[in-house]
Amino acid sequence: MSPKGLLLFLTAGVIWGTPYFFIALAIDEFSTATIVWIRVAIGSLVLLPIAIQQKALLPALKSWRYVLAFAVLEMVIPWALITQAERSVSSSLAGLLITTVPFIAAFVIGLLGDRSAWHPLTVLGLVTGFAGVVALVGIDAFAGRIEIIPVLMLVGAAVGYATAPIIADRRLHNTPTLGVITLSMMMVTAVYSVPVAFTLPQDLAQAPSLSGIIAVVYLGVVASALGFIVFFALIKEIGPGRSTLITYVNVVVAILLGVIFLNEPLTPGFLVGFPLVVIGSYLASQRREVYVRKKHRVTTATGEIGIPDHT
Repeated sequence: MSPKGLLLFLTAGVIWGTPYFFIALAIDEFSTATIVWIRVAIGSLVLLPIAIQQKALLPALKSWRYVLAFAVLEMVIPWALITQAERSVSSSLAGLLITTVPFIAAFVIGLLGDRSAWHPLTVLGLVTGFAGVVALVGIDAFAGRIEIIPVLMLVGAAVGYATAPIIADRRLHNTPTLGVITLSMMMVTAVYSVPVAFTLPQDLAQAPSLSGIIAVVYLGVVASALGFIVFFALIKEIGPGRSTLITYVNVVVAILLGVIFLNEPLTPGFLVGFPLVVIGSYLASQRREVYVRKKHRVTTATGEIGIPDHT
């Protein structure tokens, strides 16, 4: 990896590891709908001029139905679920559970018929990652440290993150990514304008603190708009497959911020489940070749599975 690639890799990894911490700060000041609406509205305002300048918006508009499906699975549902779940669980746990995205994606792609998704090492990754989640949730839930419903919400968010790129890959392959993300944020802003019309006046009934304001602005400018811009540059520099590995930087950043600044504990379930989830996700997300012999011809199928979380 070149010095530029390494810099982009670390920058993207750090940026997308921080949202969990800032969501934890924002939920003390704002409702879930307001947080999501502010971050996508700000993100839209930042990305729109760039998308227009690069003429990326019009092609996305032509495929608006698939962009909408992508937006629902990538932002509308996951960002609400993650934000709401963090009202009951630690930011560290949220960050860890979202790292299940690569092996969920591997499983979904396998169900869709990609033989490379059932490579023995990929299957081992799926089993290992699932064992990590079971250990994480089971040990701490048995000890009364976590609630199951928020965990299921986070897993639901991970499923959205895992399936949205599949839609993008199959239906938006030739559409500029910047246009897809910008239009997606604009759509999500419109969707959340309805609930936020009721929640925002209540949230502003008392002046939010400086930390709350900084948190939502950061989520919009840095964690959303800048995060996508840096990630696009990373993909161009090192390719989409290797770019997915920033997931493991994300979770380390999320854990460190939670433990250091929010005094979140490292529970026994966390210590057991964390390495299993990371190892499993790594194995499940790697590009592998599967050779299929048919009528004396050998063809090669390859698969790239897993995305970084865009929380």
